[in-house]
Amino acid sequence: RAGRKSYDEAYFTKWYRDPRTLVHSPESVRRKIRMVVAVSEYFLGGKLRSVLDIGAGEGVWGAELRRMRPGIRYQGVDPSDYVIARYGKRRNIQLGSFEELPSLEIGTGYDLVVCADMLQYVADPSLTRGIRHLASLLNESGVAYREAYTVGDDIGGALAGWHPRSKAKYRRLFADAGLIA
Repeated sequence: RAGRKSYDEAYFTKWYRDPRTLVHSPESVRRKIRMVVAVSEYFLGGKLRSVLDIGAGEGVWGAELRRMRPGIRYQGVDPSDYVIARYGKRRNIQLGSFEELPSLEIGTGYDLVVCADMLQYVADPSLTRGIRHLASLLNESGVAYREAYTVGDDIGGALAGWHPRSKAKYRRLFADAGLIA
């Protein structure tokens, strides 16, 4: 993990808890999760049963999903040693990165795969391979929520390690992997 951005406790405190610097309020994150669940269940034609959260951070999605859908199977993946030490076992978050997806033992057949606010930090070759693998993690009617900030977006927050890409580039990568809008 040498040369990578550090996702330590200070990082999560600054961007997710400190009211002066947080990028999204807890309520806005809960609203986003409820929206994703509703849209996913619309396309699935039933209740969400399994979720893979890539770049899970401290596992906020898992906690909210369990409140909404008790019994849901949630698997988080995150590259942060801090997250794994503090929350890994309790919140079912496994150490790993987007680049390492093909080598992780995380299962397949997920109803929903979440990539929220992390794709813009993945280098191009790893992004291409990871997106192709991501498609294989879904069940045949599964849904992928891919939140990717682009060069045209008005963003704030952690820009270190950010890879500027156009909307067209992301759409092409997703389509090439068999993921349709």
